[in-house]
Amino acid sequence: MLTRKQYDLLTFIHDRLQETGVSPSFDEMKAALDLKSKSGIHRLITGLEERGYIRRLPHRARALEVVRLPENTEPDSLPIRNRRVEDIRQREIGTHGSTVRGSADSVQLPLYGRIAAGTPIEALRDEAAHVEVPAALLGRGDHYALEVDGESMIDAGILDGDTVIIERCERADEGQIVVALVDREEVTLKRFRHLGPQIGLEPANKTFQMQIYSPDQVNVQGRLVGLLRRY
Repeated sequence: MLTRKQYDLLTFIHDRLQETGVSPSFDEMKAALDLKSKSGIHRLITGLEERGYIRRLPHRARALEVVRLPENTEPDSLPIRNRRVEDIRQREIGTHGSTVRGSADSVQLPLYGRIAAGTPIEALRDEAAHVEVPAALLGRGDHYALEVDGESMIDAGILDGDTVIIERCERADEGQIVVALVDREEVTLKRFRHLGPQIGLEPANKTFQMQIYSPDQVNVQGRLVGLLRRY
C-alpha cells in the first residue's frame, strides 16, 4: 500500500516523464506536493524505491524510472513510458552506466555544489549542474562530483577549488576520506575515524582540529575515489 503522498509523487513523476522524458527536479516535486523541504521528497522516493515502484538510474542527475504503477492507475501508459526511457538511456549511457558526452572516454556526473573541507556547510545540490570526468576514474557503483571549499584537506593533496569524485556509499573503513552528513543538515569532506563509541572527522591540515560526534550524528554519503584540478 502507498501513502497518499507516495501515490501523488509517483503519478507526478510518471506524468512528467510521459510529457518530457525527463524526471522532475526535487524543487518541482517539493512544490507539486506542497512540502517544505527536499528531505521529505528524499524519504518518499526512498519509500517508492524500496516498494519497487521506481528505480534510480545511476550516474545521472534527476534520473528516475517508473517501474510499475498501482493497479488503479492507467495500465497501458507504463510500458510505453519505459520503452521511451530505455531509448533515451541507450543513447546516453556509456561504459560505466553513466551519461556520456563527447566520447566513450568521458563520463558526465552530477555536480552537487560546493563541499566544505573546513567547517561543515549547508548541503546544497544543483540538480542541473554536471561535470565531465575521465571514465577511467570510475569503477562500479554510483558516483557524483563536489567542488571543494576550504583548505582543511590540503595535506591530503585536496585544495580549495578542486573537484572531487565521490562513490556513493553508506559505510566507510578506518582512514578513508568521506563525504559526511552531520546532523542531517551539513556536509563536510574529512578522513573517517572510529574513536571508541564516537566518530571522528579528521582534517588533513595541522591548523584544524578533529570534529568528534556521536554515531547518530554522522551519515556517510560517499567515499573519495578521484580528483580533478584546473590550473
